[in-house]
Amino acid sequence: MNKKEHKTVLITGCSSGFGLLSAVHLASLGYEVYATMRNLAKRNLLDEKAHEQNIQMHVLRMDVTEPESIHEVIAQIEKDHGRLDVLLNNAGYGIGGFFGDISDAEYRAQMETNFFGVIGVTRAALPLLHKSDDARIINISSTAGLVTTPGMGAYNASKWAVEAFSESLRLELLSMGIKVFLIEPGPYPTEVLTTNTRFAANSNNPESPYYKFTMRLYRLYQDNNKNLRSDPMDIPRIAARLIRGKNPPFRNITGPTAKLRAYMHRFLPWRLYEWIIRMVIFGPSNSKV
Repeated sequence: MNKKEHKTVLITGCSSGFGLLSAVHLASLGYEVYATMRNLAKRNLLDEKAHEQNIQMHVLRMDVTEPESIHEVIAQIEKDHGRLDVLLNNAGYGIGGFFGDISDAEYRAQMETNFFGVIGVTRAALPLLHKSDDARIINISSTAGLVTTPGMGAYNASKWAVEAFSESLRLELLSMGIKVFLIEPGPYPTEVLTTNTRFAANSNNPESPYYKFTMRLYRLYQDNNKNLRSDPMDIPRIAARLIRGKNPPFRNITGPTAKLRAYMHRFLPWRLYEWIIRMVIFGPSNSKV
C-alpha cells in the first residue's frame, strides 16, 4: 500500500468475531486500524493475533452505548490524523426469546447496542469522515435484517433498523463523497452464536407458554452451529473489497444459506414461506394454519 492509499480505519466490537478478524486483516493490508472494544480486559486474543502476524494497531476502549467513550476515540483519531477514512460498525450481540418472554428492558438493551450504537458512532465520526477524500461507512448487518425467525424478534428488529438506516444514509451521503455499505452475513461459527448470544431471562421459565418452543429453538440453534462450515474470514475480505473498490455493491449477502433464505423470503408467496419456517421451528404438529 503506497502513501496515497494509506487509510485510517475505525472498527467497533473487536474483542472477538468479525471485529477481531477484520482488525487483524485490515492491519495486515497496511491500514491504520483503530480497534475498539467495550472491555479492554478482553483484548488478549486480538493482541496475540497481531503479534503472530507482526502487525500494529491502536486498541482503545469504546462502549457504543456510552457517548463519552465514543467521543474520546474520535478525538484521538482527530489528534493523530485529522480525518477518518473508514468506519466499520460491527459491535453487537443477539438476544433470543419469544416476545412474551422478553422484557422491555431486554428489548431496549438490544436496540441500544445494535441500532443506536451504530447511530451514535456514525454521528460522532461523520465530521472526520467528511475530511476524507474517499470515506466509506461499512455496517455489519445480518440476513436477520432481511428475514425473520421466531424467537429472534428483538435481534431481527435491531438489524432491520440498521438496514433502513444504512439505506437512507447512503442516499444522503453519496453526493458528498461518502459511500455507505452493508455486509449481511448468514450464520458463521463466531462468538455471536455462542458467548455473544443471550436468551431472555424468562425463557428458562417452565411455566411460560413459550417454554417448549424456546427449548426446541435452542436445540435447533445448537445443532446448526455444530454443522456450520462457513469461513468467518469472508467478512474481513469483503470489507477490504468495499474499502478498495471503485464502485462496489451496496448490499453484500454472504454465507452458504444466506442468499437462499433471503431470496425465499423475497420471492416465495408469503403463505408458502410462512409454512416452511413454521415447519422448521415448530414442527409439523404446530404448523397448521
